[in-house]
Amino acid sequence: MSTFSANGRRILSLWLPRLPTDRFRRQQARNGAAAHDIASAPLVVAAKVDNAWQVTALNDAAASQGLVPGMPLATARAMLPALAVIDADPAADAEALGAIADWCDRFTPLVALDGCDGLFLDITGCAHLFGGERAMLQTVCAALSRQGLIVNGAIAGTAVAARAVAHSKRCEVVASGEEANAVSSLPIAALGVDDRIVRGLNRAGLKTIGDVASRMPAEITARFGADVTSLVQQALGLGDAPINPRKPVPDYVAERRFAEPVMTHETVAATLASLAQVLVETMERHGKGARLLEASFFRTDGAMRAIVVEAGQAITRASVVQRLFAEKLAALADPLDPGFGFDLIRLAAIRTVSVAAVQHGFDTTANEEADIGELVDRLAARVGRQRIVRYLPQNTHIPERESLAVPAQEVMRLAAEWPPPIPYEPPLRPLRLFDRPEEIGVMADFPDGPPAQFRWRRHLHVVSHVEGPERIAMEWWHHRSGAPHARDDAFARMHPPQGEIEVAPIDGSLLTRDYFRAEDKDGGRYWLYREGIYGREVATFRWFMHGLFA
Repeated sequence: MSTFSANGRRILSLWLPRLPTDRFRRQQARNGAAAHDIASAPLVVAAKVDNAWQVTALNDAAASQGLVPGMPLATARAMLPALAVIDADPAADAEALGAIADWCDRFTPLVALDGCDGLFLDITGCAHLFGGERAMLQTVCAALSRQGLIVNGAIAGTAVAARAVAHSKRCEVVASGEEANAVSSLPIAALGVDDRIVRGLNRAGLKTIGDVASRMPAEITARFGADVTSLVQQALGLGDAPINPRKPVPDYVAERRFAEPVMTHETVAATLASLAQVLVETMERHGKGARLLEASFFRTDGAMRAIVVEAGQAITRASVVQRLFAEKLAALADPLDPGFGFDLIRLAAIRTVSVAAVQHGFDTTANEEADIGELVDRLAARVGRQRIVRYLPQNTHIPERESLAVPAQEVMRLAAEWPPPIPYEPPLRPLRLFDRPEEIGVMADFPDGPPAQFRWRRHLHVVSHVEGPERIAMEWWHHRSGAPHARDDAFARMHPPQGEIEVAPIDGSLLTRDYFRAEDKDGGRYWLYREGIYGREVATFRWFMHGLFA
C-alpha cells in the first residue's frame, strides 16, 4: 500500500489538554500564589451551555477525582464540595494559545492553530537544526512544560495523523510511511470529529480508526459524510491537506541564538545591526529590497515580542534598517522588556520588491526624493504610519472632497498634480479646512448680500473686506439613480399650484453653496458660505464657517 507521506512533509502536532486551567495557574503564579497549592487543588472551568452550567475544562487534580468535561457543574460540586470553579474565558484562552504559537515561531515560521487547544508546526527540512525529529520534539515539549503547560506532542507525515497520535500518546515520532500502523489502534475521537459522529460509529461497532479503515470508503461516506472519509485517509497517510499558517512566510530571515540570554539594550541594538547587514547583503544578491521588516525577540520565559517597521521605498542599506528600528524602539509606549533575557533575536523581511541599481551624479537634487522617503519612514516609525499622510487631489469641486489623505508611505512615488496658484493673488482656498462646517449667525442684506458681521464661537466679528460669492453646486449625479432628486422634489413642494410656499425638508448635502472670503477688522480671514438658493431650495438661509486662511 503506497502512502502519501512519501513527499517528505513532516508535521509536529502539539495538544494542550489543560490549557484553560494551565493559563489560570500561570496567572496565579505570577501574582505570587504557591505553585504547589495551585496544582494540588481540584479546579474546573465552567460555562453555561443550553442554560445549564457545565464543566468545560479541569486540571489533573480534578480529573483524578472522577470529574470529566461536559458533566453538570452541580454534579461536580456534589462530588467535591471544596471544588474551585472559575468562569470560562475563551478570549483569554485564545490569547494564551496565540502567545504559545508566537513562541513556536523559533522552530519554524509555519505555525497553525489546531482548534482551541492545539498547534501544527510544519517542520519539513528544519528538524536537523535541532538534532533530529525526536530531539526537536523533546526540546519543544520540555520547554513548554517548564512554562507550566501540560503538553502532548507527536510528529508524523500528515497533520491528521500527528494530531491523532498526540491526543493519545505523550511524545511520539511516527516514521514516514508508518502512519497507518501508528493510528490503527487509536480511538475514533483522536481524529477530532464531532461527538455525534463518534457515537454513531461506535454504535455501528467501529471503535478504532483501524475499524473504520477496514470498511469501504463509500460506506462511511454514505452514512457519515465525505469529511470523515477524508480524515481517515489522511490519518492513514493516504492523503493530506495543507495547514493554514497564522503568519505569512518571510521572504528572507536572519537570526542569532545566544548560549547565554542577553538583556542590555546595547547588545540588542548591536545584534540588530549585524542581522541587518546579513539580511541586506542576502537581499542584494537577489536584487531585492525590503518594504516590511519584523524584528522578533524571544525571551527565555516563553514570551515573544515582535516589532514591525514599514518603508515607503525599498530598503537596501543596513544603516536605514538600524535607524528605523531605533526610532521604533524609542517611541514604544510599552518598552521592550527583556525579562530574564532574550535567547533568540530574529530579523525578517516580510515583504520585498525588486530593485535596480541607480547611479547618481553630482547633482545635489538627485537624491531629494530618496531623502524625503527616508524622512517619511523615520517619522512613520516613530509616530505611526497613519499619522504621516499625503494629500492627493480628487476629481471634484466639493471642498471637503477635493483632497484625499493617504498614508505617505503608500504613495511616495505617485505624482500629485495640484492646480498651480494664481500669481500675485491670495489663495482661493483656506489653509485650514474644518472637517465639519460650523454653523454661525450672520447679519447680511437679504437675500443675496455678503456678510456684514457674524458671530462664531460666541465672538462677534465685524467684516471689513469681503470677496465673493463663489457658487458651488453639489454633484447630484453621484446620488442614487432613478430616485427623484431632493432639490427638484423640494422645488415642487415649495411651489404648489395653490397656496403659499411651504418649507420642505431637504437633504443638506444637495444644497448649493455661496462661498465668501471675509476679513474682519482684526485682520482674521475666514471662509464661510451661505447654504441654499432662496425660493428654489430653501425658504430661510443658514450660514457656516468652513475654514481659516490665516
